[in-house]
Amino acid sequence: MTRILSPHCRVTRLSGGALIADWRRTRFLGMPTADVHKFADGTSEERAELVTGLVRAGCATARRKAYADAEIGLWLRTVHLLIRTLGFGRVLRLLPLAAPGYARADTPSPQNVARLKRAVQAHGRRSWFVNDDCKAEAVTAFVLLRRCGFTATLHVGVREHPFALHAWTSAAGLCIPAADPRGHAFTPVLSIGCGSE
Repeated sequence: MTRILSPHCRVTRLSGGALIADWRRTRFLGMPTADVHKFADGTSEERAELVTGLVRAGCATARRKAYADAEIGLWLRTVHLLIRTLGFGRVLRLLPLAAPGYARADTPSPQNVARLKRAVQAHGRRSWFVNDDCKAEAVTAFVLLRRCGFTATLHVGVREHPFALHAWTSAAGLCIPAADPRGHAFTPVLSIGCGSE
């Protein structure tokens, strides 16, 4: 629950449920035990109903549905720079901070994921700095989808002959970048998704 709340809100567990303190407006909202159980163990539709109520109350902010092309290019260059300076492994460890898993009932439409894929790959090919780097493209797509509240999975795969590594993000049945570039199949050895942070 704390992941979807605004930074100025705090949750306190009580015997009869939870208390949400909104320190910006100095007000408090109570949540009964049944709603807390719904939020923790309920279906995505039940969680979405509770999140909608929190958004209406001003305790949570509605997530964005799409990023502008300029923002996608900026994210891609930033991620590529982080991978070059920190290393790919350290960037993967930072993913829960940059791409938290928000509760949302709807799934990304294939059209939105295809638009994101075109934008990420176009920026990757146009930029001499990024130069079509699969790791930067996959991490950028993963972060942007998760920050919008959508389910996405980041895969790192390996091919034995000739040896190569490849990274891609899957969402709504599409992969960013392609999971099998140039027809070569990669076996996933690491997958990062909603339940694996």
